[in-house]
Amino acid sequence: MTTTTLHPAALTDAGAASRSCETTGLRVCLSGQQFIKLNAVAGIVFLLLGGIAAILLALTRWQAVHLLPVDWFYRILTFHGLNMLIFWILFFEVAILYFACTIPLNCRLFSRGVAWVSFGLMLTGAIMTDVVILQGKADVLMTSYLPLLAHPLFYLGIILMAVGTLIGVFNFFGTLYIARKNRTYEGSMPLVTFGALAAAIIAVLTLLHGAIAMIPTFTFSMGWTAEPDPIWYRMIWWGLGHQSQQVNVCAMVTVWYLVGFLATGAKPVNETICRGAFVLYILFINLASAHHLLVDPGVGVTWKIWNTSYAMYLAVLASMIHAFTVPASIEIAMREKGYVRGIFGWVGALPWRNPAFSAAIISLLIFGFIGGITGVTLGTQQINIIAHNTLRITGHFHATVVGGTTLAFMGLAYYVIPLIFRKDFIARPLARIQPWLFGGGILLVSIGMSFAGSLGVARRSYDIEPAGIYGPTTHLFLGIMGVGAILAVTSLFLFVGLCVGTLLFGKSNQGRAMEDWGVAVAAPGIKQGTLDVHWAMKGTIVLTFIFLACFAVYYFANWKALADVWYVR
Repeated sequence: MTTTTLHPAALTDAGAASRSCETTGLRVCLSGQQFIKLNAVAGIVFLLLGGIAAILLALTRWQAVHLLPVDWFYRILTFHGLNMLIFWILFFEVAILYFACTIPLNCRLFSRGVAWVSFGLMLTGAIMTDVVILQGKADVLMTSYLPLLAHPLFYLGIILMAVGTLIGVFNFFGTLYIARKNRTYEGSMPLVTFGALAAAIIAVLTLLHGAIAMIPTFTFSMGWTAEPDPIWYRMIWWGLGHQSQQVNVCAMVTVWYLVGFLATGAKPVNETICRGAFVLYILFINLASAHHLLVDPGVGVTWKIWNTSYAMYLAVLASMIHAFTVPASIEIAMREKGYVRGIFGWVGALPWRNPAFSAAIISLLIFGFIGGITGVTLGTQQINIIAHNTLRITGHFHATVVGGTTLAFMGLAYYVIPLIFRKDFIARPLARIQPWLFGGGILLVSIGMSFAGSLGVARRSYDIEPAGIYGPTTHLFLGIMGVGAILAVTSLFLFVGLCVGTLLFGKSNQGRAMEDWGVAVAAPGIKQGTLDVHWAMKGTIVLTFIFLACFAVYYFANWKALADVWYVR
């Protein structure tokens, strides 16, 4: 395993104002701290807006309630997608980038001015886009496929958001350069920073795709240029739409490693393998966006098969590596603390009352067992034919983006606020149940959507009743989706209330360590050196085989359904 050594005086030698963290002992650049705060708070605000839209949509798709009128359904659907999948995620990811390039590297932020420009453009673009949507001038959904056309300010807002994020990523790269130049650390870059670097590289490719798609569409909406080709637009747009979620994956995995270390002392089993997995994301994850175009006539069969049946699996391999090494590192840490009995004897001693830790583990399980299995299956061309544009697709990405990324980011906030804002959380018992409530709600949402989609319910459809072909089972699963949405959004409101309440009323921890959420402790009577390294990961190995069994059952069940649909005498 590689190590990183920090130079304690390096940050102050670089001429930046800083403070010493009373909990970790690390130096914190005050400029970096300021923009971590700004971007994190902005992200949580847009998360709240997206959550309000989410419950309105769920209560509309739940046919027994059917809340919104048709025009407002598509308006709120557009609003929800952009706020939850773009604005909330990108703001919080920029906060993560600023954290990863300053605090672990003991380095000053490259430029306050650049950070202000980034934040200003992102905030302006997000507000502009939301206002245009709520005015009813952009009922085109998040994908905004041509020839549907929105008000020019809709496209301009997204362009400003993308440019602002790119500038923030540039600030991240600049800080990495300063850290290397000033030798603020020795050895390899910390894994947390390396994961953020992978996310930043993918973000550049993603946002460039967005610019290529949105700028010609904006000029067309202004009447300056001819309409871009709709087939071309769809292909380029998914380089933005899907890859933006892969930036999330890198950031989410980074959070898993960080929280695992903070809560249990777990260190990666092998940092070289973990870094290699991040490199696989950089090289191949962008190709996975092809699975959104598997029924599109504008691209050839060879291109589809290569991207989704071969190249995509190299990115899947990266996720499977992380999904093994994260729990394996935690299991080894727990067995080193003396929990050596049985296959899962160490699980009960994990710090489950720590909301950051429980959020990270629930995130990993939902992402792997629900999002990962369904995603790989839907990436198969023949299966995609019967699942495309059904609620199965939304069931999949609610498991990955919401159950995975959003829940992991929520967990990180339970450390960010005490360490960066220097306020101890209020209502700690409520904070401890919040990840479980949110994870359970999203699990029901994903299951309800996936099964309703398997029964033929289309995504983005306002009303299924006129079709007259759906029985009580379909309505049952839509009801499960609705109940899950109520639980998840209630938990989201609880999370936002805890964060805001802590910032306003939380007890300051300046001058002392943060109030601990709980960490794994050594077993009573532990004898050092008793760990059998050959069996140190046996629990994780068993979980791996359970995962593979679940994947095989789900995958072949889909092929059975395909055979039923396409049976030929």
